[in-house]
Amino acid sequence: MTLALPVPARASELLDLAGRWGKEKVPQRSPFGVGTHLREGRKGRTGADAAGVLHAGEAGFGFGGGEIWAVHTAWSGNHVHYAERTFDGHRVIGGGELLLPGEVQLKRDETYESPWLYGVFGVGLDDVAHRLHRLLRARPEHPSSPRKVTLNVWEAVYFDHDIPRLLDLADRAAALGVERLVLDDGWFGARRDDTAGLGDWVVSTDVWPDGLHPHVDRVREHGMEFGLWFEPEMVNPDSDVARAHPEWIMGARREQPVLARNQQVLNLSIPEAYAHVRDQMMALLQEYPIGYIKWDHNRDLVEAGDRTRDGRPAVHAQTLATYRLMAELKAAHPDLEIESCSSGGARVDLGVMEHCDRVWVSDCIDPHERQQMLRWTTQLLPPELCGSHVASGRSHTTGRRHTLGYRAGTALFGHFGIEWDLAEASDQELAELGAWIDVYRDLRELLHTGDTVRIDAPGDGVLVHGVVSPDRADALFAYVVHDFGLEDPSPRLVLRGLDPERRYRISPVLPAVPPTGLVPPRWWGERAADGTYPGTVLHGAALLAAGVQPPRIQPDQVVLFRVRAEM
Repeated sequence: MTLALPVPARASELLDLAGRWGKEKVPQRSPFGVGTHLREGRKGRTGADAAGVLHAGEAGFGFGGGEIWAVHTAWSGNHVHYAERTFDGHRVIGGGELLLPGEVQLKRDETYESPWLYGVFGVGLDDVAHRLHRLLRARPEHPSSPRKVTLNVWEAVYFDHDIPRLLDLADRAAALGVERLVLDDGWFGARRDDTAGLGDWVVSTDVWPDGLHPHVDRVREHGMEFGLWFEPEMVNPDSDVARAHPEWIMGARREQPVLARNQQVLNLSIPEAYAHVRDQMMALLQEYPIGYIKWDHNRDLVEAGDRTRDGRPAVHAQTLATYRLMAELKAAHPDLEIESCSSGGARVDLGVMEHCDRVWVSDCIDPHERQQMLRWTTQLLPPELCGSHVASGRSHTTGRRHTLGYRAGTALFGHFGIEWDLAEASDQELAELGAWIDVYRDLRELLHTGDTVRIDAPGDGVLVHGVVSPDRADALFAYVVHDFGLEDPSPRLVLRGLDPERRYRISPVLPAVPPTGLVPPRWWGERAADGTYPGTVLHGAALLAAGVQPPRIQPDQVVLFRVRAEM
């Protein structure tokens, strides 16, 4: 039950994505040879290693050129993408749902409806991305209000839900200009760590004797929106719900499936299990002014069987139940936003995006890794749907240390937020972070309505990307020194996507502290007293053909450039 779309013989190369937890969206390219290039997802969720978008294109196609035919399977359960070339030269690409044996059995007059398979043609990867972005932005349900600066408390406090500490964090966030605060895992049941309480969606009176009201009230007093973490499809065996209803745990045998993160999967295709989760979530949404749900999903669906039906496979039914629960919550609370978080970016697809308002790109917030992950997540989703946060100076995932400018300059090209214990930040860091928040709030309309532009290999260890407004009058580009490259000085900064007939002023954007090792090129002009540079004026054709000399900066640094048409 998968679709096949023909592609011409000149589609001689394939490109799709791979990855793992903490390192999602890794591109891989191969020849379109005889046989089948098959990417199966059997994890019960999209997967951190999912193909994402499968492209077949002309030899050497890149972000800016080459004809490309692409497909995406819009489904969050088991799925397939494939490309096949037969011995006689015929080529097809396709995809669909991967059904397990006996998972769907149709009686007379019953029907099965497959997930959508999106087919896209474009000249260059950016063109393919633009067509997908425009499709998503044209939806009635696409987020239309400015994307709120979001602070999520996970990497600030983890399971330590100390009320005075969280109230202080809310005060500090509001002072910086944060617009939404999200309380993460640990507020419910016996959930003091990841071994117990998951699935019991009742506020813990041990930690929150007055409920969440003191925290919610403080957040709301500051004019911020309150968000809350859930993992509705999962349970700890050590939980009230699992003890009361072991038959609700997914499994194909009487024995329990292997644990992952100390948890099992709750079978939402069982009506009573679905109603239990729905009613507990609805009660919280009724009691508290919750504007945002971080919807997590932290394990694969191993042995995804229905114990009430002799272990019959249930991934299909579970996926539909998840979609239905999201839709039911939103129908009851039309202003509610939902983030698809699945161990980071393990549920990023256009099926779940029919119900969600953004994704969490990765649990890894290290900007060195995030540069690549954002670069390729936006092949499917526009930046405003990609959660992108500023973490603490030392990455909790990789252990690397980076400047605040690199962390914020990376996070800017998404739905901007913070994942940091602000009580540990110095006054200088808080002032610099506040300056970056001001930049985001000033530029988010451009960032979230414009066309994503990614420049092909400008030089060894260098990445260049940006956003250009639909009328080509305004743009923001990032020049990133990703590694210590061989070329010195770096190749000229060439910018694509502008109007070749218009004149543009290009100037650096340097909030607060400049990048380390910065040596400005002469075209920046004289530095003003407020730290700004006038830049220079050039035709769009000149910026595309010849470009400008980039500044010298050290590795893992970013410089932003505003490019505005002269009237």
